[in-house]
Amino acid sequence: MVRRGARASLGRLLPEIHIGPLDLQTFGICFALGFLAAGAVVSRRLRELRKPADWAYEIVFAALIGGLVGARVDYLIQNWDEVSNDLLGNIFSGTGLVWQGGVVGGALGVLLWARWRRWLTAQMLDTASIALALGYAIGRIGCQLSGDGDYGVESDLPWAMAYPEGTVPTTEEVHPTPVYETVSMGIVTLVLWHLRDRLAPGVVFGLYLVLAGSERFLVEFIRRNDSVLAGLTLAQLVSLAMLALGAAVIWSRRGAPRPVTA
Repeated sequence: MVRRGARASLGRLLPEIHIGPLDLQTFGICFALGFLAAGAVVSRRLRELRKPADWAYEIVFAALIGGLVGARVDYLIQNWDEVSNDLLGNIFSGTGLVWQGGVVGGALGVLLWARWRRWLTAQMLDTASIALALGYAIGRIGCQLSGDGDYGVESDLPWAMAYPEGTVPTTEEVHPTPVYETVSMGIVTLVLWHLRDRLAPGVVFGLYLVLAGSERFLVEFIRRNDSVLAGLTLAQLVSLAMLALGAAVIWSRRGAPRPVTA
């Protein structure tokens, strides 16, 4: 049994790190670390596939630019009532990033890069899927440290915690859903990496869509998001689309030969 005082202490977050005159946002740090870790995975995979090593830097750059734009656009959409009075100022503000928007924007950036490099293939999608899963897992650590409002509903479980010092504070003890997502997507990353050469090209991408969609669909039941249709949140509707697309990809790749990497 965890005492209430001990549980409350878990809510002491770290939205910022102060180094001399610098105030560093932990969300931004984890955002960057997610891209660096994803880049390391891509680099390793490129070597396995005998592709140019320099492509890893290009992919990370494309994902970073797309991710920053996507994260900012997602933030503006979700907070339109607050930012519409000073749209230009909020576009170029140093704060306000949404990780899910970053994932979408980063994915689009990579797709554009892949088309430019003429590597828009199932094998590329598989490689990007592993990196996306890892980047998402690390990004959610930033959500947890900053207490940015991605937490869940009130809970009395032993690991429930409050976020009194978060950027979106709450004194209620709630589900630490960013932790759930970091753990689950970390496991997804390991599974996809293990299967990268065991399945036909494209199947890993399909599995990513199914597993990531399932994770987000389920966690939304205990998060503080409003429903938009049939009792489901916007994230759940997107997750259902991911599940459907992932299942279609896996079905379409049935019977295809496994990749040859040696």
